[in-house]
Amino acid sequence: MTSQDPKGYNLPDKPGVYFFRQGREILYIGKATSLKDRVRSYFAGDLGEARGPKLERMLELANKIDWQETDSVLEALLLESELIKKHQPKYNSREKDDKSYWYVVITNEDYPRILPIRGKELARDPISRLISRLPEIGSRASVFGPFPYGAEIREALKIIRKIFPYRDTCIPNSGKQCFNRQIGLCPGVCTGEISKTDYRQIVRNIKLLFSGKKKEIVKNLEREMKTLSKKQEFEKAGKIRDQIFALQHIRDVSLLKSNVRDRFSRSEMGSRTLRLEAYDIAHLSGKNTVGAMVVWQDGEMQKSEYKKFKLKGAKANQADDSANLREILERRLAHPEWPWPDIIVVDGNQVQAEVAREAVRNATSGEPEVVFRTASRVNPQIIAVTKDTKHRASKLLGDSGIIHDYHRAIVEANAEAHRFALNYHRKIMRQRV
Repeated sequence: MTSQDPKGYNLPDKPGVYFFRQGREILYIGKATSLKDRVRSYFAGDLGEARGPKLERMLELANKIDWQETDSVLEALLLESELIKKHQPKYNSREKDDKSYWYVVITNEDYPRILPIRGKELARDPISRLISRLPEIGSRASVFGPFPYGAEIREALKIIRKIFPYRDTCIPNSGKQCFNRQIGLCPGVCTGEISKTDYRQIVRNIKLLFSGKKKEIVKNLEREMKTLSKKQEFEKAGKIRDQIFALQHIRDVSLLKSNVRDRFSRSEMGSRTLRLEAYDIAHLSGKNTVGAMVVWQDGEMQKSEYKKFKLKGAKANQADDSANLREILERRLAHPEWPWPDIIVVDGNQVQAEVAREAVRNATSGEPEVVFRTASRVNPQIIAVTKDTKHRASKLLGDSGIIHDYHRAIVEANAEAHRFALNYHRKIMRQRV
């Protein structure tokens, strides 16, 4: 069986981690909500340019696929990071600058904190800069990661915290109940309800979970529950029983929703995080026309990168809307110093999609200086979002693979572009009253 024929593998429709191998060497490690669907996507006929040369080379070399099932998407996420750190597969190589990645730091304090930290906060030595900013962390802090998506690891921490409440910002033994204590997400560090020893056991379980050792956690908890039951400390035993149940029935629906992994993002063979830009126009009968650009990256909207455009305005018909869209895109693409988009989302149908394609073609041709600046950039995929009478997305036009992998992000960004453009238009109108 060749690497181009995954049919010989009976992959399960379950979460887990998969390995592309060349003999005994691990070339690449990835995680999946569905192992069956994820691995199959690498060999889809319409994958085309989205693969990229690095992925194509990996697939040519690979002659074996292995996998490891997990009980949940959460465990797949944590296990993937741990295995990549352990095996260092060459096709999981990251950027030289890790500032876009996320890490989870567990501080070295009497009552350790669990903190998500972005890579730009870290130096090459992940702890050195943290110590200067948070001296109490100490050189023995534990660091887990990297994780490519901020939204993904934040959702993971929310799930973990419901099972094992922990401290993040409250002051130990201050006597003042923090907000998280009120809602059950802090075990009472602030109020002095938990000892250092008991709290460190919680932290130990969290470390084991990040290390992919859930079975060890369950085994330890079962032993502790039996001990407490023998001592007739039934209330404490009951809490541990609930933790065991929660671990064995992890509810990660929110993580499934935020789990936007793609064919050519950094974590799936690309050299950087995939960037999606969405555009919309707002006007009143062709007057005070404005345009908006919003950005989706790292699994979330990047509001600091939104852009506003004032247009001359036109009659409210399809042709003029297309002209307005063309103007916005031409002005945006005239800035090669801005991060280049991988996907462009426009409001409309095939007409607007073709306007976008033409704008991209014009931006990457013509003057030698412009051609030089854009020569190394892959032309963005163009997706058009058609709306129904209630202005809801009814149909997405474009590459089927991109739409499948990014459906939620496309719809979300399209709606955000509409909101942003409308708010800008209303602001302009108020200024002119």
